[in-house]
Amino acid sequence: MKDHINVWNNCLSIIRKSIDVQPFKTWFEPIKAVQLEDGVLTVQVPNKFFYEWLEENYVDVLKKAIKSELGHKGSLNYQITVENHRKIGVPGQDVSKKVRAEDDGETMMNPFVIPGIKKMKIDSQLNAAYTFDSFVEGECNRFPSSAGQAIARNPGGTAFNPLIVFGDVGLGKTHLAHAVGNEIIRKHEGKQVLYITTEKFTNQVIQAIKSNSVNDFMNFYQMIDVLIVDDIQFLSNRPKTQEIFFNIFNQLHQTGKQIILTSDRAPKDILEVEDRLISRFKWGLVADLKAPDFDTRIKILNKKLESENLDLSHEIKEYICTHIKSNIRELEGVVISIVAQSTLNRKVIDIKLVREVIKQFVSTVEREVSVESIKQLVARHFNLPVEKLHSKTRLREVVVARQLSMYLAKTYTNNSLKSIGDSFGGRDHSTVIHSLKAVQDLMDTDLLFKDNVTALVKKVKTALVNK
Repeated sequence: MKDHINVWNNCLSIIRKSIDVQPFKTWFEPIKAVQLEDGVLTVQVPNKFFYEWLEENYVDVLKKAIKSELGHKGSLNYQITVENHRKIGVPGQDVSKKVRAEDDGETMMNPFVIPGIKKMKIDSQLNAAYTFDSFVEGECNRFPSSAGQAIARNPGGTAFNPLIVFGDVGLGKTHLAHAVGNEIIRKHEGKQVLYITTEKFTNQVIQAIKSNSVNDFMNFYQMIDVLIVDDIQFLSNRPKTQEIFFNIFNQLHQTGKQIILTSDRAPKDILEVEDRLISRFKWGLVADLKAPDFDTRIKILNKKLESENLDLSHEIKEYICTHIKSNIRELEGVVISIVAQSTLNRKVIDIKLVREVIKQFVSTVEREVSVESIKQLVARHFNLPVEKLHSKTRLREVVVARQLSMYLAKTYTNNSLKSIGDSFGGRDHSTVIHSLKAVQDLMDTDLLFKDNVTALVKKVKTALVNK
């Protein structure tokens, strides 16, 4: 008759062949066999985090070993010193998620839980308005956004741990971090998610030191399943906060909990932070948010206008997105200011009002023309109605004027190829590419044509100065 110690030793022999030496020593040598009854082997593990790690990383190895020793009906029971049982089925059976309480007569306290808050529902501190639905995705942010969505589907279970999102002020770092947290709460009931700024975390550390409760403070953070820390660059020159955060980071990461950090710079550029902490920041994925391109700014503007129940002309939207380039907050601020100016002063929202508002946001309004104004300049130069540039006619004069307009639009605006094509009667980006090449080829081979282009460029620049 098999006893529990022999069965577990045989299981360990099987497991040892399947994993590396270091993980075996870390995660399997501390386990003790407790009993074997009715095909259920009970083993004791040090704490809750231990069995969670085993469940998330070594279930298949354990199933294989149990099946080999106890057959298809065998199963493994974890006994956590004071706390719970969790039962794992062998291959062919579902893994049971039911946890039943166990009282072994001891009064030891789980060292990872503060008395009185074990059952507490932690307030996530997330902004419910910051979701993936309200986050406008574009080329500038698609990579970090995709990583965030992958994490939301499987927090702690991807290679993106930690996830560090960095970029300049106002590009959506905080929005994206909140969106991941909100999505995790929506998809994974019971996950403890906490958002906190580095400044607030530092203040908590100071209070914990003053009240001699650092251990309780760290224990609280070890309860968190998903920790989101904003503006991690403010750890600079705060050695004690760095030390405590380092320990919390290690414990959470080791137990498979998700960590999300934001910063206004890449980890390598954060000064006065310990190298050991910077190296851990690089363990997962470092993703940068870039300034939004023109198309993304248009999408963001349309989203904001929709929320304000406001409709602006294409010309006005193009003007706004041409001059507000680098900061999403400024783009949203412009809309709010336009609405306020229009409502309070009872003014119609026209290009004049918009120009006045934008001057409040940028010290020097950049002199840029719109696609529409370029079309008008070119049409006048060729003595053609603007409508002809939208038509399907193949008359050489019109074709050349249209191609020149597209060339100048690409040179002097931030519009994408698709946006430019749309402005010329719904043509696609390949037509714009062909036009750019045609103009460049003619300039290289026809000096008279090049002179005409030069003259037209001067008109465009004159229009910029006088605008």
